[in-house]
Amino acid sequence: MSLWKKEFTPMLLKEVDEVFDDENYLYEVKYDGIRVLVFVSNDSVVIKSRYGMDITKLFPELSCLSKMVNAKVIFDGEIIILDDGRVSFSKLQKRFHLKNKKTIDFLSKTNPVVFMCFDVLYENRDLINLSLLERKEILNNYEDNEVFVKSTYVYGKGSKLFKAIKSLDMEGIVAKKIDSKYLINERSDNWIKIKNYKSDDFLILGYINKENVISLVLGELLKGRIVYVGKVSLGKKRSLANKIMNMKEVKALIDIKDKDVIYVKPNVKCEVKYLERTSNGLLRQPFIP
Repeated sequence: MSLWKKEFTPMLLKEVDEVFDDENYLYEVKYDGIRVLVFVSNDSVVIKSRYGMDITKLFPELSCLSKMVNAKVIFDGEIIILDDGRVSFSKLQKRFHLKNKKTIDFLSKTNPVVFMCFDVLYENRDLINLSLLERKEILNNYEDNEVFVKSTYVYGKGSKLFKAIKSLDMEGIVAKKIDSKYLINERSDNWIKIKNYKSDDFLILGYINKENVISLVLGELLKGRIVYVGKVSLGKKRSLANKIMNMKEVKALIDIKDKDVIYVKPNVKCEVKYLERTSNGLLRQPFIP
């Protein structure tokens, strides 16, 4: 059975901490958006999330992709949205949760999303057993427009690209083996992501202990007052967990509306890595290194 009739999830990436240079890989910008598979024919466009959810109705501006093709085609890529020329995940997240059709239609015209396409898996036949470079050559036959943009790439120079995306404060880069086949329903080290994490020290305001999973409640001092910035799981870092859990419980300095928080005196800091700050100052994708 061909991919056109099949339910499947896209090829996923493994993650490494350090950027590397390798002539066997091409390197692309990792855009901060929603990963999707887009099924396009002359008379229809169907958009599915990486989890198989049909999200076509959320992005009516992408219906024009049907005019680009003369065959049944499956594209793989990332839906992004721009805010003053910069990729904004928080703005996209708001679009993702909309339910009102009039609002969706209005925003699709006033601030349309962009489909950043980096692969093609089907063109009247399965292409997944071709090499990445062969698939890229087929993808190059499709011209960019206002809502469809092909992801550009460089060969071998991961460090140079990573330096560039850091200067632009973008999410990261992806390294892809140039001879790799497309592995559906799999995570493979043929595709590797390197994220542009930031790092800061934050105050530990308290902790939550649920089903033996310890999460720290974090804050920072701004203009003389403590501000909540989010929670982070401690994972297997038992020594820090024991240290915090042995601290004396105190009255809350801030209230984060979670009845399970046990507050402690904010005398201890910990280093936390995170992807970015949300519009309300919270840490996105935080973890303790």
